[in-house]
Amino acid sequence: MKKVAVFGLALTGTAVARALTQRGIAVVLSDDRMTPSHKELADELHAQLLPVSTHDDIARFLTDVDTLLPAPGVPPHHAVIRYAEANGIDIRTEIDVAYEWEQSRVGGPRPILGVTGTDGKTTTTMIVAHLLRSAGMSVGEVGNTDLPFMGALTDPFDAFVVECSSFRLQYTQKFRCDSSVWLNLAPDHLDWHPTVEHYASAKARLWAHVLPTDVAVVPSNNHIIRTAAHESGARVVTFGLVDADYCVVDGWLVSPHGPLIEVSKLWRSMPHDITNSLAAAAMVLETQMVTRESLLQSLASFESAHHRIELIGEKHGISWYDDSKATSPHAALTAIRAFERLILIAGGRNKGLDLTQMATEPHRMAGVVAIGDDAPLIASAFAGICEVKTAYSMAEAVDLARGMATSGDAVVLSPGCTSYDWYRNYNERGEDFTRLVHALLKVEGDPS
Repeated sequence: MKKVAVFGLALTGTAVARALTQRGIAVVLSDDRMTPSHKELADELHAQLLPVSTHDDIARFLTDVDTLLPAPGVPPHHAVIRYAEANGIDIRTEIDVAYEWEQSRVGGPRPILGVTGTDGKTTTTMIVAHLLRSAGMSVGEVGNTDLPFMGALTDPFDAFVVECSSFRLQYTQKFRCDSSVWLNLAPDHLDWHPTVEHYASAKARLWAHVLPTDVAVVPSNNHIIRTAAHESGARVVTFGLVDADYCVVDGWLVSPHGPLIEVSKLWRSMPHDITNSLAAAAMVLETQMVTRESLLQSLASFESAHHRIELIGEKHGISWYDDSKATSPHAALTAIRAFERLILIAGGRNKGLDLTQMATEPHRMAGVVAIGDDAPLIASAFAGICEVKTAYSMAEAVDLARGMATSGDAVVLSPGCTSYDWYRNYNERGEDFTRLVHALLKVEGDPS
């Protein structure tokens, strides 16, 4: 790469621009929405900052550029991407360039483990990193996290766990992992991918460059993922609740190498917690990076991140859970299946997905509170299933849910949609919900 255009200057784009400049590669910068911070970055790097408002602007931005590195959120139909494709400009992703640089590292490349899937990527990435750290390794959690891969290469990590979104995999040319998992597959991000098939093919690029010695960890119950893994030529290992290499037998998580941990002692034992833990265990055991004995403690001591079916309070027999991270109907359905009876708070801004799949567990539904821009779609999905009420603020949603719930119910914020109508991100949405629930329960600090 001689001259690189970096398009999209949020967290990833900024890290990419700095990493390229530090290696002596010329960069030109742009974003759909220019801000003073972008100008400061350009001045810091002595780089051009150019607009892309018109076709001529885009042509000027990409003049003499051999590589375009778009931010993960830039969709394939964006005018900058289309211009680059039409003019033979190489399009790459930051994890791809980071992988290439790591392969030429003095002393040799460090192990790379990858996690993709529609749901559960972040939690599984965190579990894998925890298992490795518990075995004494320093680990970088990179990719679709707060730490871009390109920005972590100079840190003294022993290994990397890369959270691989479809956005980051789409334009990979060399990226590969010593061990990787594709957790699950359901329609998602159809506001970015033109079709479900396009989305799935992006995910499958996780295994586009594997070696026969690499490990591909796959769910035993998904034919599409299993087929893609076997066609890749990697060594395939399966996980699932039953009938898999890594599964549950007589109340134990087990592996081909022996039992791992009793389900009752696992960090949390909802069905998806069990399968995420099995997948993570397979990734580190099959590469011999961790011993089976060390997993006995580390699988029990893991702590999940916030906003992922997180218990935030309980009173009068009603428990309240924050699952704001669930921004797709498939993710929300995972939460729904974790409860016998619940009041669901769902809605926000849909990503062009079919929300009716959230209504496929009618026997669990005590009621629904629809919120956000696409509340009517939520109401329509649950029409005839259970009582549905519409709220026009999160405070109203909490009040309505409390009025619908009875002892033994769970109230679960699992929106199935993005937060970009009322909030800047899912964290802000979850924090607002948590604050309101704490206020409702009249408890400060620990709500238990």
